[in-house]
Amino acid sequence: MPFTYFISQVLLRTKFQILRTVLTNLLISLKYPEKPAPMKHFLGFLFLMGFTNWALGQQFIPKDEDSEVKFRIKNFGVNVTGTLKGLEGKISFYADSLAGAHFDVSVKTGTINTGIDQRDNHLQQEEYFDAKKYPTIHFVSTKVTSSTNKEYLFVFGNLTIKDVTKEISFPFKATPRGDDYLFEGEFTLNRRDYNVGGGSITMSDNLTVLLSVLAKKE
Repeated sequence: MPFTYFISQVLLRTKFQILRTVLTNLLISLKYPEKPAPMKHFLGFLFLMGFTNWALGQQFIPKDEDSEVKFRIKNFGVNVTGTLKGLEGKISFYADSLAGAHFDVSVKTGTINTGIDQRDNHLQQEEYFDAKKYPTIHFVSTKVTSSTNKEYLFVFGNLTIKDVTKEISFPFKATPRGDDYLFEGEFTLNRRDYNVGGGSITMSDNLTVLLSVLAKKE
């Protein structure tokens, strides 16, 4: 269980306990005006609300229709690009508290689109993504840090493709869009590390994944 998830559950339970106390005292004060609810409970609740947002980050939902998960790979020496859809998951993010940042997102392998139906169907077969057996590609972050370039942050996490999970890391931008955030980044993978493509000699081993994810505040 990720430490940040454990802490979030503890804080959530504590916050509800304080909320229950505040509401109980408020009801008492309404029924018995001569016994006003202690102000310290109300102030404590407000403090915990602010601390929770600071420590754990604000909650966001990635919007598939406004996002793009794109890949680029050479086949017969020519760049081939494609996309994956079905983006879903949850994101915790607060720019001033990266310790509470967390990404848990996935896309559906059956949505792969390179612009050629025959090739897309081939890529969903067992030798490649085996979409029927492994319907999603899943990423869960382990930490988010600052970087030497103030315009970028750095995310570390585990990427699962088929039955293989490997740690990856890459820089990304987090740009506010009103109450929402646009997350942009890219990284390189070796497809053979994830048993994708078998022994193909016409396809490059390395591919680049380009991300543009719009996350809406909950």
